[in-house]
Amino acid sequence: MCYNILESGGIMLLIAENIQKTYSDKILLDHITLSIDQKDKIGIVGANGCGKSTLLKIISGKLESETGEVTLIGETKVSYLPQELDLDEDAYPLEWIMKDSNKKNQEYQEHEVKALLTKLELFDYHRKIALLSGGEKKKVALTKALVTPSDMLILDEPTNHLDSDIILWLEKYLIKYTGAILMVTHDRYFLDRITNKIIELNKGRLTTYEANYSKYLSLKASIAEQELSKERKLQALIRKEYEWISRGAMARTSKDKKRIEKYENLISQKKVVEKKLVMESAKTRLGKKTIELVKVGKSYQEEIFKDFSFLLDREDRVGIIGKNGSGKTTLLKIIVGEEIPDCGEVIIGETVKIGYFSQNNEKLDDNVKAIDYIKDIAEMVKTKKGYITASQMLENFLFENPHSYIGNLSGGEKRRLSLLGILMSAPNVLLLDEPTNDLDITTLTILEDYLEAFSGAIIVVSHDRYFLDRVVNRVFVLKEDKIFYQYLGGYSDYLNNVKEEEKKEEKKSFSPRESKKEIPKLTYNEQKELDTIEDHITELEYQMKDIDELIQVSGNDYSKTKELYIQRELVEKTLNDKLERWAYLTDIKEKSKRKS
Repeated sequence: MCYNILESGGIMLLIAENIQKTYSDKILLDHITLSIDQKDKIGIVGANGCGKSTLLKIISGKLESETGEVTLIGETKVSYLPQELDLDEDAYPLEWIMKDSNKKNQEYQEHEVKALLTKLELFDYHRKIALLSGGEKKKVALTKALVTPSDMLILDEPTNHLDSDIILWLEKYLIKYTGAILMVTHDRYFLDRITNKIIELNKGRLTTYEANYSKYLSLKASIAEQELSKERKLQALIRKEYEWISRGAMARTSKDKKRIEKYENLISQKKVVEKKLVMESAKTRLGKKTIELVKVGKSYQEEIFKDFSFLLDREDRVGIIGKNGSGKTTLLKIIVGEEIPDCGEVIIGETVKIGYFSQNNEKLDDNVKAIDYIKDIAEMVKTKKGYITASQMLENFLFENPHSYIGNLSGGEKRRLSLLGILMSAPNVLLLDEPTNDLDITTLTILEDYLEAFSGAIIVVSHDRYFLDRVVNRVFVLKEDKIFYQYLGGYSDYLNNVKEEEKKEEKKSFSPRESKKEIPKLTYNEQKELDTIEDHITELEYQMKDIDELIQVSGNDYSKTKELYIQRELVEKTLNDKLERWAYLTDIKEKSKRKS
């Protein structure tokens, strides 16, 4: 085994040299070169369709480049999570994850898989993958990526379809991961907290910043300011030269030729200053009566939510959060009339015009041009300051070639086009279901600016913490008791409120007088978890023992020893968490017995 030791002390894992890839005559990757060492935690940013996912596929070995090669140094192992999941729908989660496992350590690996699935709150291993929700399928694919022995994780939109609690857990897991990480994500908090290097992909070229996301933005702003300063100086010189060259037409022929040449040179250097996009929303009158929900409830096999009453104000910015499968999307479908509530009433005002951006991508005709798709919806829309045309709207949302056929667009570009179509329909109430999925950071920033200027009400279901902080002014959380609880402010404000509530509960628990009404009781899911948790703890203890024995006999095999220590760290952390959880659940059960 041979490793390349860098001057920084890191271990070189991979080199990609002279990589080129084109798609439909568009150069995605233009002879790029990239090296990755063990200490790198890299986030790739760039517009939809610029080639981010393509680059990850090439580096992971899932796609061939037209030129160049990717070289793994020594015995470097790579684990890859694709954006578009490729799961065996007829298989069971545990079966599919374990299908490529080493038979020698299969028992240990199975324990590890079960521990991770439990951590990701996927408790049922015995349902076919075809029957799982989008979020559950993502958890299965993520588990496989994390348990696959690797020196480098390649992750394409790892937070898509995951709820906030799971994203926070994954964030902590990746921070502690000892190998390299190369990822594409639109989750800016996630990106900021994990990465130590940002690579910007633009027009086929890579620009590297030794920074996390917030520092990258600072560096970009500094560079932009420097460019602006240069532009201002150039403008001043041009004005000065123009004044000189314009002094009397009679003297023009006798003027210094070098001075005239200098003026012409300055003109040729002048850059076209990029016009700042002023986001304006389409304007449709919204009356006082908007949307009202009165004691709305919904059940399928079991109750989803109950007794939800809510009056939407004309300028409301509402965020809805909760665990996957809790009923958030169902609520939006009830509002737009795609689902019927079991009880309660939905009242829609006469002037309300809803624009609904669903989680499932609209099926677009690949043979239609982007500009024609938008024009079929509206040639132009009225704004507060006048009218904006379809082509202007496409330009604002960064479609470089509006005459491109939809079939030539990336998945993210198609989703962006669908969103734009909804905005062009001039709604006065927007319902957005996971709008940040598959959209690049630049588009999200533009969308956030648009929503800030939007002259109507917004209801958004999202797990994107940054987006919620920027867009919403109150949050509804669907909790385990099937009731929506309201918190004022954005997502961070909600978290702060939760922390304060937890502190108050802790103080109550230490109070010598405990209210007779507050009888602790396990929920159905908690009881289900408690029934299996002791078996999980036993499994984890056996795993620890097995790993310790393997470490003892690994000798001087550095690669194997390193892998075993990583495994041990993961198992030990999971075991400690399980023990804490067992103690918590057992305590609640005992208190419930004493009170009953």
